[in-house]
Amino acid sequence: MSIKAALFDLDGVIVDTAKYHFLAWQRLANELGFVFTEKDNERLKGVSRMRSLEILLEVGGILGSFSEAEMNEMTERKNRWYVDYISKMDESEILEGSVECLKGFREIGIKIALGSASKNAMLILNNLKIKHYFDAIIDGNKATRAKPHPEVFLLGAKELGVKPEECVVFEDAQAGLDAAKIGGMKTVAIGKPENLVGYDRIFRGLFEVNPKEIAQL
Repeated sequence: MSIKAALFDLDGVIVDTAKYHFLAWQRLANELGFVFTEKDNERLKGVSRMRSLEILLEVGGILGSFSEAEMNEMTERKNRWYVDYISKMDESEILEGSVECLKGFREIGIKIALGSASKNAMLILNNLKIKHYFDAIIDGNKATRAKPHPEVFLLGAKELGVKPEECVVFEDAQAGLDAAKIGGMKTVAIGKPENLVGYDRIFRGLFEVNPKEIAQL
């Protein structure tokens, strides 16, 4: 068995919190007096909080109308709303097959880590009652460099006590897949083949994953 550890991104792989980011950004746009659609929201994927605000203000035609302090306040307000939304999450929002996949890896002796840029990852894991499946949790409070920098996954491997080449990463974003590859790890993409490149395997969701097969990568 060549794989000793499985590292999972959180959003889009185990749970879908993207809808709550959208609701919070949409709420901010409404307060500023313009409409922000789901199509507009596609431009925010994989983008930092401040850059997301700049795009939103661009959509509203008011980019450049606010001071740095005002923009910082807006991002903080948006994040407070987002945290309020995700605070109400429960096990019903775990994506199909996620728990079974995590259990499957544990049963064959594969260590498990979370590798997420979210600073709210611990809150989400606690609400979903799945924190106990992870041997290591690397989130935005531990990793400071954004994907495609491999820091989040390299820290995960280090905490698990395994080499990068002994890890497989589950990701739904191109930046995450790139980060894993840069870090020297195997990759499993979650999503559609037309949207992602540079992976070892691809599935629609964790419900399609066979841990024993992945352990042989």
